[in-house]
Amino acid sequence: MSIANLLPKYTYSDYAEWEGDWELVEGVPISMAPSPMRVHQNIALELLRDLADSVENSKCDECEVVFEVDWKVANDTVLRPDIVFTCGDHHDRYLTKAPKIIIEVISPSTAKKDETVKFSIYEDEKVDYYLLVYPEDLVAKVYKLKDDRYTKVGDFTDEKLKFDDIGCEISLDFDRVFRKFRRN
Repeated sequence: MSIANLLPKYTYSDYAEWEGDWELVEGVPISMAPSPMRVHQNIALELLRDLADSVENSKCDECEVVFEVDWKVANDTVLRPDIVFTCGDHHDRYLTKAPKIIIEVISPSTAKKDETVKFSIYEDEKVDYYLLVYPEDLVAKVYKLKDDRYTKVGDFTDEKLKFDDIGCEISLDFDRVFRKFRRN
């Protein structure tokens, strides 16, 4: 018997009572990393700002960009992506359906989880786009769901990424997002 089978399994009701920052994956609690470094936070802010501006200009009234909101994937799985773009999900405490876009800003302490565990869950839950943003390299690796699997769209450093197949014509301008972080 595996030791994993002996560990207690938790649910959303347990999770809702915990102090601190946690995620829950198939009943297993995962402590969130300590506060991210300033560059991580600043790049997340620039991504949020650029995407929110694009949403506002697109007049997608049922859609919003949110930062670090819980997504209750299942009763035993609750994730907190860095940035999400979602439409028509009006629950007050957490997201109840798959966002159209999820962005994770990668730090050394979260890289493995973001690149494997979350990648797999987001793919299984049919999130249209998953972006992994690497602050040290100023690059975003963009994946698009195609035939129920993620396919890499590309690595973006100073290009504009258009999301014209998700019901709203929005974009992210990586030149604008990364501009002030580049060393001249």
